[in-house]
Amino acid sequence: MSDREEHDETPAANLPPDEDARDEHWRRTLTPEQYRVAREAGTERAFTGRYWDCHEDGTYRCVCCGAELFRSDDKFDSGCGWPSFTRAAADGRVQLREDRSLGMVRTEVICTACDAHLGHVFDDGPLPTGQRYCINSASLDLEKKDESGS
Repeated sequence: MSDREEHDETPAANLPPDEDARDEHWRRTLTPEQYRVAREAGTERAFTGRYWDCHEDGTYRCVCCGAELFRSDDKFDSGCGWPSFTRAAADGRVQLREDRSLGMVRTEVICTACDAHLGHVFDDGPLPTGQRYCINSASLDLEKKDESGS
């Protein structure tokens, strides 16, 4: 099994099973901006998020449930003002669904584990995937790679 196929244990299993209790949990643990973006499908302004120009090595996790979503090895500078990735950390980590909001058709990216809104994916990224996962910093938490390389 490759690194991309391994699945981590996520804290999503520890979330309250009741939707109202989960919402209360997220309102207590997320900042207002994180809640607006991740739980209400908001979008942060371009060039304002903490990771759009971040070049540190590590793993980008869901701010809501901690699931591993993206890796710094797959991050690139798309010039769009949001962190951009060529692919998810592994198959099944994110789900894609049609988004017809704001008078256009886009493909929304959500966390498979907790349904957090992450951003959108476009077909104008670099090789090898041709994908640009344009993700809100407010939906992510960077787990930096330590000096030992782990």
